[in-house]
Amino acid sequence: MLSGASSYAGLVDRTFWLILVSSVILLVGITAVMIWFMIRYRRSRNPNPAQIEGNVTLEAIWTILPTILVMVMFYYGWAGFKVMREIPDGAFPVTVRAQMWSWSFIYPDGRVLSELIVPVGKPVKLKLESADVIHSFFVPAFRLKEDCVPGRANRAWFQAERPGDYTIFCAEYCGEEHSAMLSTVKAIPVEEFDEFYGGEWDRPQGVDLITVRGCVTCHSLDGSKLIGPSFKGIWGSTETVITDGQERRIIVDEEYIRRSILTPAADLVAGYQNLMPDQSALVDSVDINSIIEFIKELE
Repeated sequence: MLSGASSYAGLVDRTFWLILVSSVILLVGITAVMIWFMIRYRRSRNPNPAQIEGNVTLEAIWTILPTILVMVMFYYGWAGFKVMREIPDGAFPVTVRAQMWSWSFIYPDGRVLSELIVPVGKPVKLKLESADVIHSFFVPAFRLKEDCVPGRANRAWFQAERPGDYTIFCAEYCGEEHSAMLSTVKAIPVEEFDEFYGGEWDRPQGVDLITVRGCVTCHSLDGSKLIGPSFKGIWGSTETVITDGQERRIIVDEEYIRRSILTPAADLVAGYQNLMPDQSALVDSVDINSIIEFIKELE
């Protein structure tokens, strides 16, 4: 809790500690009063219980004081929330795309990365999207959590205050590999970021491409079974698939891989669940051809 790394982490922590300390004081105080009542009014000391009438002063105190406390909590919470919702002018834009079970980060120049690289001391605004189900973009070190909802673009921002690597989690359960949906925010000095972003960018190829696109979350490269079939040795093999509810045998070729990327449920490999989202809006023909060439060479 003491290692906040964003410009507004301190505001969140301040509210957290206010609520925590207030709750602990109330817990201890109420518990102490209850114990005192148990001792003071135990049966041995009060064999004939008396009817206790109301006390207007006491009732006013326990109504007014909690109300004031709640309003103070609301004030601090609102003050922090307002800062977190007002995106500064000139913030660097990045689109965050979530899908089961990976993150993609799309920069204004079109480059797509599997980790979020940002400059230290400069605000970054995020456009949050989901390709399938609800996910939640969560960076504990920044005190940042915002949902990624299909069909809707949410927005958030942050400003990293010191260099470092900060883990990104998905904080909304999204299926079997939810716990493995991780990435990293890499905060680097402004000079390094300018060199990174100002330099030439080559489209990712091979293993870099399938990592950015999240393929390796479900498809291994070493023959092991994950959520989906392994890419290793699959090219040219004969597979049993389910097409329109009927089993049939197919040979893994370019047509089959292309169809499996664009319409994954069309020919579902027997023994696997239909969990892969439609990729037609996430990849283009260049990416598909590159993936096919990579699978061809993976023996």
